[in-house]
Amino acid sequence: MLSDLLALLWAPFLMCLVLTGIHAYLGVHVLAREVVFVDIALAQIAALGATAAFLFGHELHTWESYGAGLFATLVGALVLSLTRSRERRVSQEAVIGVVYAASAAGAVLLSDRAPHGVEHIRAMLVGSLLTVGGEDVVKVAILYGLIGVLHWFCRRPFFLISTDPRKAYAEGWRVRLWDFVFYASFGVVVTSSVRIAGVLLVFSYLIVPALAATLVGGSIATRLLVGWGFGTVVSVLGVTASAWLDLPTGATIVCVFGVSLVALWAAAVKLRRP
Repeated sequence: MLSDLLALLWAPFLMCLVLTGIHAYLGVHVLAREVVFVDIALAQIAALGATAAFLFGHELHTWESYGAGLFATLVGALVLSLTRSRERRVSQEAVIGVVYAASAAGAVLLSDRAPHGVEHIRAMLVGSLLTVGGEDVVKVAILYGLIGVLHWFCRRPFFLISTDPRKAYAEGWRVRLWDFVFYASFGVVVTSSVRIAGVLLVFSYLIVPALAATLVGGSIATRLLVGWGFGTVVSVLGVTASAWLDLPTGATIVCVFGVSLVALWAAAVKLRRP
């Protein structure tokens, strides 16, 4: 029984590690930029593009669906970069909220015209993590590795704009251009992750490990290590519970993320009391 369970879970678990690696890092940027819902907005835009492709007969796991989702996400990245201004007259989070609402409504309207549209929306929300294989893990790991290399070479403008945008403007960085590069690479990750894990789980992998790292505190390197460790532990617990109890994988991991974050917060409060 245990050997059968391990044989079933090894590929989904490795995929969870890949998702943790890239999303926990991006979550540090998202929290620093104070645009918490940018991930779920871009994920919903990707879902809108994939739903449009589904309406024309392309299933979720096809290149046509992926291309449509990626194109929609890049358009969303362009909108987000153009709404950045030196002086914030309107909160960018408000713009992100409008983008998310419009994308979600558009996906609902398109799915209403497509046969089996409800099943498609459900698949976009919760994903199909247990169906991934070793080949899928390798492909996604290579893609995210390339994104990681890009962020390594662009780390100075990315972190400067995330943590101190006024200084970035003062030093003459082309902030909107670098924002587009950041959000476009972000969009590639989100588009790929949504097809595997669904909108809800992608959002959890982005925000919850970064929040856990913020509770612990420390340098950027320390927060990344905490986020990666937290995401790994939750992935082990969530995937195992899902298979053992025969529950939907994505929804189970999201719930474990929530419970684990509350437990960590309670422990942090207790330890900090005099």
